[in-house]
Amino acid sequence: MGFAEDRGTYWRGRYKISTGKYGTVADESGETIRFRTKREAKQAADAEEAKVRSGSWKDPAAGQITFGAYASRWYAAQDLAASTMQNYRRHLEEHLLPEFEDRPLASIQRVDVDAWEKKEKALYAASSVKTWRGTLHLVLEDAMNDELISANPATKRRGRGKRAGRSRDRGPEKVVTEPLGILLCAERASLLSGRDDEFIAVVTKGYTGMRWGEIVGLETEFVRRGAVRVEWQLYELDSGKFERCPPKDDSYRTIDAPAWLTRLWANHAARTQPKPCACHGNTYLFRGQGVSRTGETGAKMVDVARRASVSTGTVSNVLNRPDAVAEATRQRVREAIDALGFTRGGGAVDQAEHWRRNGFATWLFTPAVSGWYPKKAPQEARPVPVLADPWPGVPARGRGAQARADTCWVPIAKGLTPHGLRHTHKTRMEGFRTPPKLMDERMGHIDGSVQARYSHITHEMRQELLAHLTAEWEAALDARLAMSPKSPVGVLNTLLHERWRLKG
Repeated sequence: MGFAEDRGTYWRGRYKISTGKYGTVADESGETIRFRTKREAKQAADAEEAKVRSGSWKDPAAGQITFGAYASRWYAAQDLAASTMQNYRRHLEEHLLPEFEDRPLASIQRVDVDAWEKKEKALYAASSVKTWRGTLHLVLEDAMNDELISANPATKRRGRGKRAGRSRDRGPEKVVTEPLGILLCAERASLLSGRDDEFIAVVTKGYTGMRWGEIVGLETEFVRRGAVRVEWQLYELDSGKFERCPPKDDSYRTIDAPAWLTRLWANHAARTQPKPCACHGNTYLFRGQGVSRTGETGAKMVDVARRASVSTGTVSNVLNRPDAVAEATRQRVREAIDALGFTRGGGAVDQAEHWRRNGFATWLFTPAVSGWYPKKAPQEARPVPVLADPWPGVPARGRGAQARADTCWVPIAKGLTPHGLRHTHKTRMEGFRTPPKLMDERMGHIDGSVQARYSHITHEMRQELLAHLTAEWEAALDARLAMSPKSPVGVLNTLLHERWRLKG
């Protein structure tokens, strides 16, 4: 049994932990409790030894390990996807360790966590802070399971504190768009990049609901006749490298595609002749760009060609072999060069193996949907300057672009993000009354209900959905044709011409 030990001015309780090992009665912080009487010390020691024998005893000193030391040990023990490991490391290093690193686990109280959360919300979005608190809760929950602390101070208590409704910390609702909006956004993104890749990628996202990483990681071998197979995604790490990993939540799937979309993919592959990338050795349908479109780079040869309604080869001939080009064409090209401020090499854009998420969203997609370049130090947010001819306008680039511009773009769907196109696709399917089973298959979602086990997808369901998607695409082309019969984007111009001939 336990015993009391006289320390001169106080008594302390001692109890047997194991053979030859004794413990001292201590509080939750590990400090020895000083008892006034021998009896109190003896009773406390007996209680602790009873816990040892029953197996419920916890070492008071265990909670004195610092949060930083335990978090390092916790992180090293995880074996998760590279993207998840990166997120955990970022949450710990940037938001949790600065506040709790030197604090003993047992000293972290609920009020400390709430105070930290309030301070973070003053600087960051509530949705982000909620994610970081979730990571903190996960770490401390494992510490509790390891019997280092008796309770998790990061646990959210329901129905406590200010009552302002469930939507108080809810983020803004995702913006979606219509089929014509998808088409117009794709056209503008292609105008900003100077390539057809962005047009086809945006249309693909809007009509398949694929995730961004699945679009970037779409290998040519998985593009099939009438469908696309999602086997891999590329996840961009903080180091700048791309991790080839399975799709989110192992959502392997085959997505049915309308005939017109598979033709776009096939023609694009035949035109660009994609080669294996240096980082993975795989051949991807789309390539990125090495230079972000900040609006400060100079005009490119493709911009001149679009402005003059000629091919890039004709522009090259005007620059290098002017005698091989008719005078009227030479004059038109020179006028375009002057209007755009084109200089040799000024608009060169290096090809990159893959799109960067931030570069694509910031300098291509956001300006396309909103008509504005975002704020980026040292420049403030500004409208995209465009030359009005040909419609819908060729972006003016380089110094003096604002002065040379005729107009700017109006918003198509302000606030729309690349992921918003995934929401758009789901919303369109809801409007078609598509069976939930088929929607879940396309989106890569899992329905674990009993009803889902008893419902199945038929060939007729697939064909009906493809017919709806085709009808919306053709209606969008007709609406775009009514705005202007031509487009500076080559692939869209061909589609409009084909549609015009079909309609007679």
